[in-house]
Amino acid sequence: MDSNLLGGIIPSQPPIEPQSDVYALKSRLEWGEPAFTILDVRDRPVFNDGHIMGAMPMPMDELVERAAPSLDRSRDIYVYGATDEQTATAVKTLRSAGFEHVSELKGGLAAWKAIGGPTEGIIESKTPAGADDYNVVSRLQDFSETQHKDV
Repeated sequence: MDSNLLGGIIPSQPPIEPQSDVYALKSRLEWGEPAFTILDVRDRPVFNDGHIMGAMPMPMDELVERAAPSLDRSRDIYVYGATDEQTATAVKTLRSAGFEHVSELKGGLAAWKAIGGPTEGIIESKTPAGADDYNVVSRLQDFSETQHKDV
C-alpha cells in the first residue's frame, strides 16, 4: 500500500537539520505537523518555571534513561537546554544512544520567546497573553493537566 495516501500532493518533510532555528520549529507547530518531539534538558525546577509549550522535561542527568524507552529512535527531536553548549552536549548524547533525527534548537527558550512562540509554566502563566495564547482547546487541556500534577 502507498504510504502517502494523497499521492504526492503533500510533499514529505525534509530531513531535520543538525541545528535548527526557532522559526523552523514554530513553522512546523503552526502547520500542525505531527511526529516530532521537543525536549527541554534543563533542570526540572527551571522547566517548571517556564518552557516551550508541549516540550517534554528530560534533564541531562536522566536524558538517555528517559528518552530510550519513551521515544522512537527515528522520530524528529528538537532539543534545547540552558545554553547552546548544554544543548549541543544533549544532542551528542542522544545521537550516541542511537537517535537519528536530533536537532539543536539554537537560542533555546529565550529565542523562542523573542519570536512570540507559545510557552507554559509557573512564571510564564503570569506573563501577558500573546496571540497564540487564545487557543482555547490547548489552554483548557493545559489547565486540566496542571490540576492533576503534584506540586
